[in-house]
Amino acid sequence: MKKRSKRGVEKDGYIRQIDWELRPGGMLVQKRDTGDASSGPMIKIKVSHDSYYHDVTVHCRSTFGDLKRILANETGLEPKAQRLLYRGKEKDDVECLHIAGVKDMSKIMLLEDPASKEKKLEEMNKNQGILKAYEEVAKVRAQVDKLSQKIENMETTLCNGTKVADTEIVVLTELLMVELLKLDSIEADGEAKVQRRVEVRRVQSFVDTLDNLKARNSNPFSKSSNSVSVTTNWESFELGVGSLHAPTPLKSSTKITQDWELFD
Repeated sequence: MKKRSKRGVEKDGYIRQIDWELRPGGMLVQKRDTGDASSGPMIKIKVSHDSYYHDVTVHCRSTFGDLKRILANETGLEPKAQRLLYRGKEKDDVECLHIAGVKDMSKIMLLEDPASKEKKLEEMNKNQGILKAYEEVAKVRAQVDKLSQKIENMETTLCNGTKVADTEIVVLTELLMVELLKLDSIEADGEAKVQRRVEVRRVQSFVDTLDNLKARNSNPFSKSSNSVSVTTNWESFELGVGSLHAPTPLKSSTKITQDWELFD
């Protein structure tokens, strides 16, 4: 919808007619000349953002929305996250610079939208949390690597027919359980959560290995095919960490009856 004013303005000794157009939102503004994009001078604007100043050169008939798109490249802020203030008032995207009175070397203030800033802070905190989780899982992995080497040496000793002290197996099991508790206390999301789950299963497998070694240690000369296989029952929780629990006792399969034989 367009309106053409019957009144004009005097410029350079001539009465020039002003064309108006209705922008989205109901704002009536002076129509820009779209027939010649190069008409009108270019102006330099000083835009303050935090403690920095940006010198931006734009066409005098640009809108504040056009200016935001230029500032997006300068500041890294998306246009929708920008708020432009001129003479203390926030300007709409559809408002033209020259209509608002912006001239060469005018100063405009750029503020970041509070909602956008809050979202950015939340994203930063989330990324820091993920990084922290990665670091904590890596520390546990390094400690488990050291314990796995001791388990490997113990397994080699038993395979050679040499018995080891039961206390050594118990101590290694307890150390692994400590690392399992550390993994349980790590709050992780995304890929960090996957890495934590992988390490949990790795620790559980080492505990199962120690259970089997403990059973074999009671008879180091038994053949591997006749060795007793002992596995630990793990109960899964929300965080993916296993927990030990005692197995349910089985009912006896032996049935005792008393049959009496009568004699004369």
